[in-house]
Amino acid sequence: MSSLFQPFTLKDITLRNRIAVPPMCQFSAEDGRVNDWHLQNYGSQARGGAGLVIVEATAVAPEGRISPYCTGIWSDELAQAFIPTVQAIKAHGAVAGIQIAHAGRKANTNRPWEGDDHIAEDDPRYLESIAPSAIAFNDANLQRTPRAMTLDDIARVRDDFVAAAQRALDVGFEWLELHFAHGYLAQSFLSEHSNQRTDEYGGSYENRSRFLRETFAAVREVWPAHLPLTIRLGVLEFDGRDEQTLSESIDLTRRLKADGLDMISVSIGFSTPQAQIPWAPAFMGPIAERVRREADIPVSSAWGFGEPQLAQKAIQDGQLDLVMVGKAHLANPHWAYQAARELQVEDAALATLPTPYGHWLGRY
Repeated sequence: MSSLFQPFTLKDITLRNRIAVPPMCQFSAEDGRVNDWHLQNYGSQARGGAGLVIVEATAVAPEGRISPYCTGIWSDELAQAFIPTVQAIKAHGAVAGIQIAHAGRKANTNRPWEGDDHIAEDDPRYLESIAPSAIAFNDANLQRTPRAMTLDDIARVRDDFVAAAQRALDVGFEWLELHFAHGYLAQSFLSEHSNQRTDEYGGSYENRSRFLRETFAAVREVWPAHLPLTIRLGVLEFDGRDEQTLSESIDLTRRLKADGLDMISVSIGFSTPQAQIPWAPAFMGPIAERVRREADIPVSSAWGFGEPQLAQKAIQDGQLDLVMVGKAHLANPHWAYQAARELQVEDAALATLPTPYGHWLGRY
């Protein structure tokens, strides 16, 4: 059997293959609430044959949304709205995951197709942005200086993650990912580009990683041991000091693994607009393999694995345990079927699609 289509088991959860749909923001929620768009989007990706479908970055607090149109799970009512989507993902044979997040200084922006910049302070949708330090991201669009968090803010957001994890569990999600990447709040604590605190949450690597470690440990207390608890982490920044950052990230991964981390989605920090990212197909594969080997933990990654042969090779070569295929699933929700055909999986249609599709496409 193709390596990409071998089952993958993590804790008590078995995925039907190694294909995962990563979190991809839809910017289509209403006051944090999912709707029919999300139901159809995630249901179609599950129906298309992916083993794991992870719902987009879902804010643990109102001010933690990237935009006012992002999903939220800061109340029981918002959590309950996810139930039809969770049920649809499961009904079509995939595992339902969710990524919970706080966007920090990158929060409170207009949608990408509406400017991708910070919302004006006189806009009724405006919410104050918070971050480890009062430092703006300062690219062309995100120039607002956030308010530096107090210790009470830190404790509150940590508790928000815990409450969000419990709600996600209560509505049926079986795979949880904490968003510790992409220049959002947790990554901002870890990065020297964004954290200039002088208390126990800033300065040394030990202090800069404290918020991530404490938040993970608090979530671990409420998330069941038999279900996967994962993180997405920006392990390097492509800022000229990547060996130091990668070494620290691997050490952090080892420490979180000792505290109950089950898997890491290896990604980029995106903490500085000066980063020189060497974009290329599957370019994160070797970096993910190093994390996998040195931290001795299952890994996934995204960024350019949308060609079936590349995805297959990443699994075969031991770079990844799961392949995150993002935009290719937007282009073709039946990407798994496409991959199965290209990789000459036997009975590709029936191996990936529901019978009402597979029966006919197998003869097509």
